[in-house]
Amino acid sequence: MDELLIVTTGGTIDKIYFDDKSDYQVGDPQIGQILKELGVAFRFTVIPIVRKDSLHLTGADRELVRATIAAQPAKHVLITHGTDTMVDTARALSGIEDKTIVLTGALNPARFRGSDAEFNIGCAVGAVQSLPPGVYIAMNGRIWNPNKVRKNVAANRFEEA
Repeated sequence: MDELLIVTTGGTIDKIYFDDKSDYQVGDPQIGQILKELGVAFRFTVIPIVRKDSLHLTGADRELVRATIAAQPAKHVLITHGTDTMVDTARALSGIEDKTIVLTGALNPARFRGSDAEFNIGCAVGAVQSLPPGVYIAMNGRIWNPNKVRKNVAANRFEEA
């Protein structure tokens, strides 16, 4: 892998807690800092597309993600995304040729202790380097085909559809 292209869309992985509002807001992309702290041995570029909870992503947002990825020369792409509509976006990206695209996110914000963010990012980085071209989801220690996975909201995990 010459260089990893990272596209960020927001989601829980980038959420921060605002005490004065008593709610969560999507903050700056966390993945670049996480990879730097982990001392990864590859070059990467982060392109923030949108900062939204995935429930608020639109068809136009997904098309912007698709067009951005298609226009980049990188063959390896990691997307951080909210988990609620990650499968929808993965399906919207199908058909992009000659690129390995892996979507990942977190069920708890990256800034929170006990977050699954670093684990999911690590799985996604390994997957994007080793899988053939196509679109995949890396969550809960597994690599999923977007056409055969769903988020089980009650159990707060991804599972076979």
